[in-house]
Amino acid sequence: MQNTDPAVRPSITQLILVPALISLAVTLLRLAGELAHWSQKYFNTEVGGGGALVGITWLAPIFAMYFAVRSLRAGAGPRSAWRALGFALLGVVLIVGGGRLGSMLPGLSGFYGRLMYIWAVFVLAALVTLPGWPALFKVQLAYAYAARIPVVVVMFIAFQQGWLTHYSAAPRDTPAGMTLWPKFLWLGFVPQLTFWVAFTMVTGMLFAGIAAVIARLYQHVKR
Repeated sequence: MQNTDPAVRPSITQLILVPALISLAVTLLRLAGELAHWSQKYFNTEVGGGGALVGITWLAPIFAMYFAVRSLRAGAGPRSAWRALGFALLGVVLIVGGGRLGSMLPGLSGFYGRLMYIWAVFVLAALVTLPGWPALFKVQLAYAYAARIPVVVVMFIAFQQGWLTHYSAAPRDTPAGMTLWPKFLWLGFVPQLTFWVAFTMVTGMLFAGIAAVIARLYQHVKR
């Protein structure tokens, strides 16, 4: 049964506190595993760290569905579950389309242009999901920053100390001679707080939309 009394609905802080702490623990575990040279399968130290089984990227859909269920039970669901899913899918389409368009634009082959274009596409895609479920968008945004700000701190230390981890690994086309602060800003601070936050948002809104649709269908079946 849904609770429609706003006074007893969980706050955003209450919703994201445990997921944020779990994300922090996973980030620290990932760092420890990479520094200790544990299995690359679980702690990939390459640029981006893609595919590693230990990482907070995998937590985004899990916590999104958790936020969705909690929000639905609290009476803070979307105007329409299908509408929420539709706007989330629109964000995904924008990312895919933007990626294909970017690959055809010669001016985006450079280091700086490519990064700024990718950041812009993902941020726009995240914003597109807002109308589908505004209340959950705020929760997802808060969680995304709570999960990614610790990574920003870890990346600064990794760059400063020269750790051989994915937190400090640089793409091959990184301009030669880039010093600590420019490297941190271009490869750590800005992408974590734009690209990765937006990625978490779009992924989260997509899986939350799926959870909302399943919940609505289940309610219809019960009737």
